Amino acid sequence: MQNRKERVGGWLPKDNQQITNWINQLVREIQPRMRVQSSTNGLKAEVLFKHREVQELKELLDRDPKIHLLAVQMIEQGREYSAEDPTGKPEIEDYDTMLALIDYIIGTAPEYMALGAKGRGLIGFPINAILDWCMGTQAGYAFFLNEQVNRCFEKILKAWCAYLETEESVYVLNDTETGWLCEAAKEELNLLDFKCDTSDPKYGFKSWNSFFTREFKEGMRPVAAAEDPYVIVSACESAPYRISTNVQKNTKFWLKGQPYSLEYMLNQDEDADKFIGGTVYQAFLSATRYHRWHSPVDGTIKRCFLVPGTYYAEVNSYPYDDAGPNNSQGYITHVAARAVILIESENTDIGLMAFIAVGMAEVSSCKLSVEEGKKVKKGQELGYFQFGGSTHCLIFQKDVIDMFVQDAIPAEDFNDSAMIPVCAKLAVAKRK
Repeated sequence: MQNRKERVGGWLPKDNQQITNWINQLVREIQPRMRVQSSTNGLKAEVLFKHREVQELKELLDRDPKIHLLAVQMIEQGREYSAEDPTGKPEIEDYDTMLALIDYIIGTAPEYMALGAKGRGLIGFPINAILDWCMGTQAGYAFFLNEQVNRCFEKILKAWCAYLETEESVYVLNDTETGWLCEAAKEELNLLDFKCDTSDPKYGFKSWNSFFTREFKEGMRPVAAAEDPYVIVSACESAPYRISTNVQKNTKFWLKGQPYSLEYMLNQDEDADKFIGGTVYQAFLSATRYHRWHSPVDGTIKRCFLVPGTYYAEVNSYPYDDAGPNNSQGYITHVAARAVILIESENTDIGLMAFIAVGMAEVSSCKLSVEEGKKVKKGQELGYFQFGGSTHCLIFQKDVIDMFVQDAIPAEDFNDSAMIPVCAKLAVAKRK
C-alpha cells in the first residue's frame, strides 16, 4: 500500500504516518478523561464528555442496536484496513475513544503546522482525521448516511463553530511555529493581502472564524470584464475538479465515475429540469485560501436555501476513498450539507444558473449573504464557508457555455489543477 493519499487542498497531510502520530498523541492526552466507574454490572469504563452534543451521539450509539453495530463494525473494518498500511494504525479501538477525541477537538482551534515542522503537516480537518480510517468502510458508508447520525454531527459541528466564534479561539493566532501568525504562515496565506490590523498582536481578528473568513483588501481581486455580460467569473478562490456536459436530471450518482444528478444536487428544486443537458463546473478550495463566494454574473437571486445533509459520507465504490471525502467530491454534491443559490442572469443568453456551496467534512457551515429577490453584481459576495473551504459547483443550462479559460480545465490529476483567483475570468457564454 502506498503511503501517500491525494488529499485536496492541503487540509490533511499526504503522509499517513503524520496523521497516525497526531491521533495517537491525542489519545494519550485524553486518557485522563477516561474514568472507571462502578455500576450494577461491576466496573465499567466511561468517558466523561464536556459537550452535551457528543453525549447525545454516544447515547444514540448505545441505544440503537443497528447504529451501534455499524459504529463497532466500521472501527473494526477501519483498523483491519489500516493494518495493511506500513505506517500502522491509530489507537482508536472503540467508539468511546473516538467520541472522546471529538469531544476534545471541539474545545480547540486548528493549529498551523508548517510543512515538515515537528514531522507533522497541517491537520486542518481534525475530526476528519479521527474518522479517516473508518469513513470509507462498508459499515462506515451506511453509518455516515444515517439521518440520526448526521443530525448529531450537525449539532457537534455547530457547537464547535460556536466555540470558533469566541475570543478564546484566537489563542492559535500567534507567532510560534504552530501559530497562524508565524512567518511561514503569513507568507503562505499572503496575509497582508487581507483586511487586518498589523499593529494588533492578533492582527485585529476577534475569533478563529473571523480570521478564517477574512476578506481581501479593496482591489486585490478585481472583477474580470465587469461590463461584459458574456464573461463569467470564478465564484471562489479555487482549483478545478471536474467539468461535465450533458448532465441529466436523474442518474446513479454513487457509481465510481460519480456522474451528476441534477434533481439531487438541487434538492429537487422546481427548476432542476431547466438544467438538463447543461454543464457543471466543480472546483475545490484549499485550506489556506479565501473562503467566501462571489456571484459569477450580474443578476437577481431567484432562490437561495440551505440543504441539511451528510458530513462525512463518501462514495462506496472504490472500496475505499483513501483521501475521503476528497475523491468523492462528485458524490457529495448530492448528499452533503450545502447551500444552493439560483441566479437569473441579466444576460438572457445565460439565463438561470445555479451556484452550490458543498460542505466537506467539518467545513459544512454555509452562511448566505444574499436573499431571494435581491439583485447582485458580478463579483458581489454571495456567502461564505465558516471554518475553512470546501468544494463548489456552477451549473449552466444547455448550450450556454462557449468556452472555459485554459486554467479552468482540470488537470489529469486534479490535485495538479491551477488555482483560479476569485472574480477572475472563468468562462465565456455563447452569443445566440
